[in-house]
Amino acid sequence: MAKAIDRGLENREIVLGILTEVLDKGNFVHLVLNQALSKYQYLEKPDRAFITRVTEGTLEYLLQIDYIINSYSKTKTEKMKPLIRNILRMSVYQLLYMDRVPDSAVCNEAVKLAVHHHFQGLKGFVNGVLRTIARNKEDLDLSSPYLRYSLPQWMYSMWEKDWGKENAEKIAESFLKERPVWVRCNFNLDSKEEILASLKAQQATAKPVEGFEAIFASLKDQQVNVEKCPYGDSMLYLSGYDHLEALEAFRNGWIQVQDISSALVGELAAPKKDSYVMDVCAAPGGKSLHIADKLQGTGCVEARDLTYQKVALIEENASRMGAVNVKAVQWDATEYDPASENKADLVIADLPCSGLGIIGRKPDIKYHTTEENLKELAKLQREILSVVWKYVKPGGRLIYSTCTINKEENAENARWITENLPFKPEDLTEAFPLKGEAFAGLKENTYPGADLKNGQIQILPGISPFEDFDGFFISVFKRTL
Repeated sequence: MAKAIDRGLENREIVLGILTEVLDKGNFVHLVLNQALSKYQYLEKPDRAFITRVTEGTLEYLLQIDYIINSYSKTKTEKMKPLIRNILRMSVYQLLYMDRVPDSAVCNEAVKLAVHHHFQGLKGFVNGVLRTIARNKEDLDLSSPYLRYSLPQWMYSMWEKDWGKENAEKIAESFLKERPVWVRCNFNLDSKEEILASLKAQQATAKPVEGFEAIFASLKDQQVNVEKCPYGDSMLYLSGYDHLEALEAFRNGWIQVQDISSALVGELAAPKKDSYVMDVCAAPGGKSLHIADKLQGTGCVEARDLTYQKVALIEENASRMGAVNVKAVQWDATEYDPASENKADLVIADLPCSGLGIIGRKPDIKYHTTEENLKELAKLQREILSVVWKYVKPGGRLIYSTCTINKEENAENARWITENLPFKPEDLTEAFPLKGEAFAGLKENTYPGADLKNGQIQILPGISPFEDFDGFFISVFKRTL
């Protein structure tokens, strides 16, 4: 019994460390969490699952949690010592959303954490606040949608204005649901049948590769659950795996993690063989690799990004995927490159954005984003577009995309392109790759984000038929001069 309690405290210590890095030092949760899971890869799968859930859940519900703490504590969260504040936050999440953890255990472990960090004088405060919340958790007033879905009020109000009250609530609710992990198959290296067979078989007993010995040493057989995607032959939905890096299909470059929304860029690009393609903000390289696959080893995809680290990541993924026609280049997209003028058959401009479409995967986005950020990003996007359009050949194509659901960064920028640059929208009515009755509303423009005739689609998460998709915007243009 003692060992189990110690393990529970250890797991909560890890969560507390991650939350400190994210909430008090401003680091990104997906990076800090991945680093922690790698460092503590010796832990059993249920322990890593607990760490992941409490970390992500606390951040997903942070605004709501702070509201609840402030309702029952005389000392408000902004006045608390950071470590005590984070202990309370992660504990309130467990009280409200983890039924399998007894309330008494949550309170006791929180007190232990406070004492362990030399806050003996505050253990009564921690215990009192948590036990009060535990007694009253059935009577909490979360009737305001922005509190219920734990979003900044300005952000939720913006979605209500842009997409209507009903759609705003569906979008917000979708971000609190588990997000599917989509992967795209690389058919240039293996067939779909072989990839499926590999994923469905046990993977962790394969021979370790350099750099992953510890992961392999800690793993038992992995049985991966695989579901085929009804929207595209190259996409699969994975669940049940422990370490992605330990899967033979991943190590061999047969699969690449890519949300289906992002994969639509490559499908709409539909490059012809021998094309020269430029991806101006490419890291980590998913779209570049997808287009390289479609070129079937011909032509060239020049994948650019700002820093050496991002370029190295593109090169790493290209090497793993066996992409011989991808060239990674370090280049600032805001800087004009005269050598590239009129050179590309296709330019992919998937530009830096607010990321509001992927809050379900990166919940800290909603705490780092401000209304002023949105305006600054829209301005940066136009600055980049005013440079990179010159790389498109006359008659060539430009794809502008983002992973946000903010109209200022999306539809308004698409309109800016047609009004200020020598491009016209490309009719996507017949080219859009998702077919069938579920997507009939796209052609009829009954879906709130669809304007295929004018070359654009705004995918809104949680809204049929894109319930499980990330929020994403894609617009396609053809150069006229």
